Amino acid sequence: KLLKLPELPDVDRGGKASNQISIDIQDAEGCPRYVGLVIRGVTVGPSPEWLKRRLEAIGLRPINNVVDATNFVLHELGQPLHAFDYDLIAGQKIIVRGSTKGETITTLDDEERKLPEGTLLICDAEKPVAIAGVMGGANSEVSERTTNILLESAYFEPVSIRKAAKALGMQTDASYRFERGVDPTGQVRAAVRAAQLIVEIAGGDIVTGIVDEHPAPVKEVTVTLRPDRVEKVLGVRVPEHDILRLLRSIGFDVRTEEAKVLDTFAESAMREEGPVAAIEEATSGMKLTIPPFRPDIEREIDVIEEIARLWGFDQIPSPPTTPVPLIPAGDTPQAQLLDAVRNRFMGLGFRELYTNSLLPKALAEQFASEELISSVRSPVETLNPISQDMAAMRPSLLPGLLGAMSYNQARGAEDLRFIEMGHVYVKSDDPVETVPGYHEHTSLIIGMSGMAQRKGWDAESREVDFFDLKGVLMHVLETLDLPDPDEKPVGETSPLTAYRLALSINGNHLGELARISDRLADQYDLRMPVYFAELNADRLAEMALLKRNERYEAISRFPAVDRDLAVLVDDSQPVGPLLKTIRRSAGDLLEDLRVFDLYRGERIEGGQKSVAFALRFSTDRTLRDEEVDERIRNVVEALEAEHGATLRT
Repeated sequence: KLLKLPELPDVDRGGKASNQISIDIQDAEGCPRYVGLVIRGVTVGPSPEWLKRRLEAIGLRPINNVVDATNFVLHELGQPLHAFDYDLIAGQKIIVRGSTKGETITTLDDEERKLPEGTLLICDAEKPVAIAGVMGGANSEVSERTTNILLESAYFEPVSIRKAAKALGMQTDASYRFERGVDPTGQVRAAVRAAQLIVEIAGGDIVTGIVDEHPAPVKEVTVTLRPDRVEKVLGVRVPEHDILRLLRSIGFDVRTEEAKVLDTFAESAMREEGPVAAIEEATSGMKLTIPPFRPDIEREIDVIEEIARLWGFDQIPSPPTTPVPLIPAGDTPQAQLLDAVRNRFMGLGFRELYTNSLLPKALAEQFASEELISSVRSPVETLNPISQDMAAMRPSLLPGLLGAMSYNQARGAEDLRFIEMGHVYVKSDDPVETVPGYHEHTSLIIGMSGMAQRKGWDAESREVDFFDLKGVLMHVLETLDLPDPDEKPVGETSPLTAYRLALSINGNHLGELARISDRLADQYDLRMPVYFAELNADRLAEMALLKRNERYEAISRFPAVDRDLAVLVDDSQPVGPLLKTIRRSAGDLLEDLRVFDLYRGERIEGGQKSVAFALRFSTDRTLRDEEVDERIRNVVEALEAEHGATLRT
């Protein structure tokens, strides 16, 4: 079957239309062709049901009969169109020019947009009325009061439209097609087709004639196709008459004597029974005229690709191949360790996230504004963003975590446990960076929200708190054979966190453990508190690999010795440093240590608290009381000297 287009009447240039609208193209490179057609006496209103159904079937929202007609023709012929309210065009004149510095326009979405200098504009005698190839202006919009229409059908240079759309952060159906190249010869056809459709569903009369400014006509593109080259590239012989048939079916034109010979052969072959024989004599080549609506075809190899597609890939035999065994490279020790950490969290009930590494610039700046992973730094911006929502690299995994929390809470899921491991990026002036000026590392984030325990017959309900998250994190660090991290409270509130605890091991900063602020919770519409910990996973793995010493130790056959120790300390004293002091001063006989009581009350002097520890001593022999007593004395003395603690009696 041949490609068929709607049958349309011929329309002459000029006529009455040339007296009612004039077109001045000042940038012929950006706009090689601009067609204008005038329709008078239309009645703008809802589209008929058949048109609404067709637009809705391809995901478009019906607007009114005029706009819907232009959208229908856009998808039917591939040519974007725009309808102006003719009576709002000052001076009944269209000027196509580049924007000046600081120029603005309010588009159809009621957004005032500051235009980069040189952006191609459609203007009337007084003002801009559209951003060429992207979106029309609100000052010339077709409305229910519109009775006369100027229909625009133009060809805009793809690169200029692509630059304008990206600079403005806009992608429309029109810009999507202009960026990729439309048929440079189809403007009149699309305008006449849309005009007929508008008159059919909205009434009115088409003004005789058409204004067609065409300062840069498109030249025909021809390619020489060698049938023997087709066979060499595809590995299968495609009969020449089939090549002609396939290419003509998609709009290619062949006007050579050789084509006439092949046509004669094809006609005689169709009368034969059985398979069609191939032409024996090789030909020197076919001269093909590329259809103007296929700007992607430029060379002979492009035509061969079309032949392969139409002939059928299933008819092209696969060459014999020798299987090559694929042996995946083994993961590095660091990757294996981080994978084990991920699996450990997932085994504890956490679900893994994969969030976008690109963020809006404002959001990236917000989450790079304070110390979460390392020192305060600026986010990394992308030079050529796909959209404004992906204009910067993420400086933290927290935005993705909060987005997932918000999405799930909005859909009724409340008890949330998430983990993500991914790269984060910030600017850096550290000379040791792999890429000067930029820092990148693997980050690990875990987040908890909702209920830690639901109400039951044997327990009351309880929400997740700071210590639930800390307990999970410390458990995983313990499995890596790492010491308990040093904790440094960061007491003041910030735009992102209400409370924050900095974690480090041997002076190496690991990350932060925090609760998000109420302000941030409101920003993400979170109904329940969210606690999170974000760590530098690369640094964590590096320390764990240095410390790693997997070994089996048999359970001692000898009884352990348990001792309890209660001390009085200043109420502001954190318990973490006390635990470190006890471990160090108790020596290698200490097997286990935990806090089992915290008391503030009448029998305790004001400003103090009582902390009780359970210590277990064990070794591969029977311990004597004297040995354990000596260790306890060492602990008490160290606590007193370093923390001002006194033994509670």
